[in-house]
Amino acid sequence: MDDQPVLDPLGALRAPGDPVADVYLTGTVFLDIIFTGLDSAPVRGTESWARGMGSSPGGIANMATALARLGLHTTLAAAFGDDVYGDYCWDSLESGEGIDLGPSRRIPGWHSPVTVSMAYEGERTMVSHGHRAPPPEDAVPACPVPARAAVASLGHRGEAGESDEAWIARAAATGTKVFADVGWDDTGRWDRADLAGLRHCAAFLPNAEEAMRYTRTSSPREAARRLADLVPLAVVTLGAEGACAVDSATGETAEVPALLVEALDPTGAGDVFVAGFVTGTLAGWPLADRLAFASLSAALSVQEFGGSLSAPGWTEIAGWWEQVKALAGQPRADAEALRRYAFLDALLPAALRRGPLRRAVPTIGFRPASAG
Repeated sequence: MDDQPVLDPLGALRAPGDPVADVYLTGTVFLDIIFTGLDSAPVRGTESWARGMGSSPGGIANMATALARLGLHTTLAAAFGDDVYGDYCWDSLESGEGIDLGPSRRIPGWHSPVTVSMAYEGERTMVSHGHRAPPPEDAVPACPVPARAAVASLGHRGEAGESDEAWIARAAATGTKVFADVGWDDTGRWDRADLAGLRHCAAFLPNAEEAMRYTRTSSPREAARRLADLVPLAVVTLGAEGACAVDSATGETAEVPALLVEALDPTGAGDVFVAGFVTGTLAGWPLADRLAFASLSAALSVQEFGGSLSAPGWTEIAGWWEQVKALAGQPRADAEALRRYAFLDALLPAALRRGPLRRAVPTIGFRPASAG
């Protein structure tokens, strides 16, 4: 978290009496074990060797880390096992990233959920294991805590056991801007009733397939327009094509292409996109700049392995921008990026303009070297 205090994107907006938390999150924290460098999908009955691997907190921790690295005061309500995996995830998030875990809890005898992710051919395959956390024996802290914004995954319950719509409604009633996403519907129903919580939300950020299935449309752009009837701002991520958005309050639309990068591991890229968009929205940036910044954040994240550990901070963003500008006028220059991301010049202080930091580490952690 060395670069976190260097840039506060909300610094000019902060005032006495503001909520301590910029963003409140609740969800499940997984220990992610990621294998990269696989040439193809594993084949039944054979052993595959990966050229790279890493471990990191995953699940809701991906978004919490991405938000914290962008300088937002982030509060997370989640259950943590009292095993070594839980110790590692708690310490990584609280001490390593500066995330407020005040509403979170440790559960004796409950083991941490685990996901093994295998990245190959630009995609990933995941295997997860875990059990639902038992209900709290004692009263848990009030959730959600007062915050400028909250991110909700529709169809999930909060740490206090409330349905998504119940806690979303409570958050919105206190003035919190709620940004919603949604997971894949394994039932295949894609029931619009699952989106009931959108009535309380400021924005909805599904991917293209999710958006089209819920709206029964054949185009992600048409899906965005349909979703804008349900929520003030609909943002649809288009994968390799970028992202599009429809603001029903103003009638504004925007679309940005994806940055072309060599992807190592796409784990958590959607979470990083949402974090970038939330940051720009709270900072009051124009819609097109918010989409561009979110796309850039996601593109930088897929070039490292791990969902949370690959989330970029301002140092990585500044390093990328300096590289783009250094190529200006050369045959390899990206004229579109120079134009689209010119807003970064006014945003990034000179103190940040140094090379990007490498985030991912190859294992859960090393023991400190003994003295002498």
